[in-house]
Amino acid sequence: MAFARPVPVLAVSRAKAPSRQHVGVGEIFAAFFIVGATSFGGGIVGYLRSNLVAKRSWVDDETFVELLGISQTLPGLNTTNMAVLVGNRLRGTVGAVAALIGVCLPGAVLMAAVGVVYQIERDQRLVEAALKGVGAAAAGLLLVTTLQLGRKSLSRIDDVVFLLITVLCVNQLHLSVPRVLIIVGTAAVVWYGWGRAAIHR
Repeated sequence: MAFARPVPVLAVSRAKAPSRQHVGVGEIFAAFFIVGATSFGGGIVGYLRSNLVAKRSWVDDETFVELLGISQTLPGLNTTNMAVLVGNRLRGTVGAVAALIGVCLPGAVLMAAVGVVYQIERDQRLVEAALKGVGAAAAGLLLVTTLQLGRKSLSRIDDVVFLLITVLCVNQLHLSVPRVLIIVGTAAVVWYGWGRAAIHR
């Protein structure tokens, strides 16, 4: 009677673990170039999730929220921070540089062209109307993304409590976002790391 050769646990874990080599640098550049060229206004988070999570499955929702949280606590734009973090996660430093160039290049070229047009044509009524329409669509996309991520991230009552505290501190108490993230983030770490563990003992 023949027995199947056992597969080492380490080999299985390595087979399942994602490899940086699975995603090419050109693919990373192209993906973020598309995001940079087709995203407008505050809906950039929705475009990022749609491309990175739903379409390409490069990261899952939990990882996306974690990277977004890091991006918001760092100086600079959330979009560029996310590009660097995701690119580095996929292909290291080269991937981070490719993602950063890809996401910034369309906007830089477009703004240079807009600057030239603005000097030629001062009547901006049509441009303003178009941007207002795009802004409304971007707000709707951002709302959809928030609801999609919220269903997975806000699974417990204490998650909702920390969310409400954050909103209250920023909107009502007018505290700076970095200060709120440090205070509420520290409280959340203490609660999830030690507080809940002590309660369940």
